[in-house]
Amino acid sequence: MNNEKISWGNFFRTVFTIALPIALQNFLSTTASMVDTIMIGSQGELSVAAVGICAQISSLFFSCYFGFASGGLLFFSQYWGARNEKGINRVFGLALTCMLVVSLLFGGAAVINPEFILGIYTDKEKIIAIGAPYIRIVGFAYPLQVLAMIISFLMRSTERVKPPLVSSILALITNFILNWILIYGRFGMPKMGAAGAAVGTLVSGMVNVLALFFFLLKDQKTVALRVKELFSWRDGFFQEYMGKCFPIICNELFYGIGQMLINIVIGHQSESAIAAMAAFRVLEGFVFAFFAGLADASSVVVGKEVGSGRLMNGFQYMKKFALLCPAITFCICLTGLLLNKPLLSLFGLGAEAMFYGKYMLLIYLAAGTVRTCNYIMNSCYRAGGEAVFGTLLEIICLFAVSVPATWAAGMIWHLPFLAVFSFLYTDELIRLAFELWYTRSGKWIKPVTDLGRAALPEFRAALAQGRQTS
Repeated sequence: MNNEKISWGNFFRTVFTIALPIALQNFLSTTASMVDTIMIGSQGELSVAAVGICAQISSLFFSCYFGFASGGLLFFSQYWGARNEKGINRVFGLALTCMLVVSLLFGGAAVINPEFILGIYTDKEKIIAIGAPYIRIVGFAYPLQVLAMIISFLMRSTERVKPPLVSSILALITNFILNWILIYGRFGMPKMGAAGAAVGTLVSGMVNVLALFFFLLKDQKTVALRVKELFSWRDGFFQEYMGKCFPIICNELFYGIGQMLINIVIGHQSESAIAAMAAFRVLEGFVFAFFAGLADASSVVVGKEVGSGRLMNGFQYMKKFALLCPAITFCICLTGLLLNKPLLSLFGLGAEAMFYGKYMLLIYLAAGTVRTCNYIMNSCYRAGGEAVFGTLLEIICLFAVSVPATWAAGMIWHLPFLAVFSFLYTDELIRLAFELWYTRSGKWIKPVTDLGRAALPEFRAALAQGRQTS
């Protein structure tokens, strides 16, 4: 096992060569709904609110399938470190199958009865009327979304970071152009409003998947996908995959349910508050999409080191990512707060909604920094092979603190909106204290490869010796 200390110079070289392209790709691939919300701003607060509510439904869908993708990333990165191509094939096929099932369930519900789904989130009939055509069209894009996700994760894990970045750029350009034409009715096309934004999302999803398939088929030397191996799940592999993924799936599912309950509270506030929340979610999404990409990158780096038996390297990379990402988050959030007026004016908000938006950004300056730190550490736990601790901690804190506090503030006590909003992130500080302790313990390193398992006793001994000398 390599016990040499990872210098900040080596760390930043890894960040720029692997992490930064992944973060940019994730940022671009998750901005479709954000672009929709911004470009629909000229249609008024109700349209912004409607697209924002639809984005919350898509967020629940994401939570329901992301556990399978995140579990796949765990195996991809460690198998890549061990150069186990057959294992990569089997994980890809199994994860894709599970994700497609979820996408068909959500897509079918969105297409068949969008009014019912929107009615769960808000009691505002005008918002439902605007949002129903949008979510019905977006429902067709859900299977495309999971295809793009799992292919991107496979390519990232095998250190092919440029193709997903290029495909995301192409998709974003397509979405922007179609939105501009269909929302406003350019070049003789009908003025479709929110529905036009949905068409742009659907077509851009097609472009993204086609580009990813092109790059995947073009490069068969790194990892060749074989149909027979994709569905070879016998000899206990299905049980091994689900054993690692089940806690992650539960984490994402229950987190999505908790956020849905919080979003229901927000959906019963005033129309200005709902519009302000939609605008804030876009700005938060831009920040968080970038750092979710960094988290994925940290998973690739840490997982590769753990899978190849360099456990101490993985441990050191994790600690450095946990310091770097919150620091950058704070700087970006501070910039957003200072530029709150020009940023919020993009959404066509009224005076009351603008007031709400400014102070929401101020609250997020602290909350977002802590949240990013927690997210990065939990992602690295999963890459190291540990999925239970982070899951239990996040779900317990969410349902014991944030959800009941927000529900009571908004639905029982009927406090002012900003007071309700302030309860959304109350669980993050509690999680931070426990995760800092668990990160330092190194107990989250639990390899799934033979090379990693063989290096585990030496790693634990080195960690114990380091504590004694410190």
